[in-house]
Amino acid sequence: METNAKLYCLNYNEVRTYLWAALFVVCNLVLPLVAHLIPQGGIIFAPLSLVILAGAYKLGWKVALLAAVVSPLLNHYLTGMPAWGVLQVMMLKLVVLALAAGLTAQYFRKATLPLIVGVVLAAEIIGGIGEWALTGDIVATVSDFTIGWPGLLLQIVVTYLVCTKIG
Repeated sequence: METNAKLYCLNYNEVRTYLWAALFVVCNLVLPLVAHLIPQGGIIFAPLSLVILAGAYKLGWKVALLAAVVSPLLNHYLTGMPAWGVLQVMMLKLVVLALAAGLTAQYFRKATLPLIVGVVLAAEIIGGIGEWALTGDIVATVSDFTIGWPGLLLQIVVTYLVCTKIG
């Protein structure tokens, strides 16, 4: 399934970059609150990753990188989530996801399910290795796949729809 999706790569000298990044940060403040209404909802659905992946693939790595750094920091200071001990791991994983998705979209200039699946898997593996290196906890790293698979599927489907159905 391939499409001639309109994919963008906004730059830091464009106002739109900061407006989109601000919108992603707002979404990343609201979605975790909703996800955490479900027990382990944050782990299962990875709401920050959903916004970062779709945004990076559609609008480029620079927009997503801003949101990937600001979102968890602002969430932590406003809501206490993620906890301080998880913050650096979450930021690392979001930065990896933003770069992987944005650079893949920029290089291939198309949105296909195999490409998006590849981005998600690559980011999860690289981010997981980083998480394991930072925490030494392989169980937490593996739980992203065992508990978080519904969120990974949701990320793939939503990103594909955003890239192919929205101009």
